[in-house]
Amino acid sequence: MTRVAAIDCGTNSIRLLVADVDLEKRTLTDLDRRMEVVRLGQGVDRTGRIAPEAMARTLEAARRYAEICTELEVEAIRFVATSASRDAENRQEFVDGVREALGVEPEVVGGEEEALLSFRGATGVLAGKHPGPFLVVDLGGGSTEMVLGTTSPVAAYSMDVGCVRLTERHLHSDPPTPQEIAAASADVTAALEEAGKVVPFGRTATLVGLAGSVTTVTAHALDLVRYDPAQIDGAVLPTDKVLASCRTLLGLSRERREVLPFMHPGRVDVIGAGALVWSDVVGHVRAEVGRAGARLNTVVTSEHDILDGIAWSIAERP
Repeated sequence: MTRVAAIDCGTNSIRLLVADVDLEKRTLTDLDRRMEVVRLGQGVDRTGRIAPEAMARTLEAARRYAEICTELEVEAIRFVATSASRDAENRQEFVDGVREALGVEPEVVGGEEEALLSFRGATGVLAGKHPGPFLVVDLGGGSTEMVLGTTSPVAAYSMDVGCVRLTERHLHSDPPTPQEIAAASADVTAALEEAGKVVPFGRTATLVGLAGSVTTVTAHALDLVRYDPAQIDGAVLPTDKVLASCRTLLGLSRERREVLPFMHPGRVDVIGAGALVWSDVVGHVRAEVGRAGARLNTVVTSEHDILDGIAWSIAERP
């Protein structure tokens, strides 16, 4: 048994998982799983730099996570930073700050590594419950990772579209105008066309969505009175119901989004773009599966994602 701490620092949020991993029994037991919206990627798409206030918010959260790791007597920590950190000119300042806060070297991973970790985290609990190949889609703030495989990945691609990036780039009105939606959707469509040259979407048997935008769309589709991970994790929804929920969330004003009982306050301003990306992905994959002679009638949501993949990777290191 190894007690590990996995930290995933993305464009919109920073998340912590402290877990006991038993490699012999192949079990991962949560001790603490939490998330803070710090918006590290604030303005990175426009300026190419992490804003000082975003840097401060994120490093303060890292210091809080360090205290939790000490209290729970964690044996090993892995800090993985993704899209915003990859794109920022001043990422070394961020790396130095994390090292000081946690005592470990943060890893600014590429899109392919991010995709592989997400696949490992999600499929670890899906095997035997759904048919493969799985197409695992991790929809983040700055990028969206797509990886196909059954027991292991066979193709992966990282698209530079995410809920924060597209909100800052296109969705400025409240609610977004048809012209803004069309411009954002054009970016997603272009990214999907490139991704399709690497990932054979038509082979998908089970489409699995990860991360906050997807789980929020799922909470809306389930008409939850609060955010309940137990109901969201493993939810299997008809494809048409997912697309309808995406359309509704995209069309709501921020005032109407923020009173939804399952909505995290830090996701109110970007869920429209997140719903747009997820809608375009689901629609595109369904069409590709249809062209391959099969049908994609449902979509699976998982609360197990890159955090779980990071935790497994720590325990498996020599």
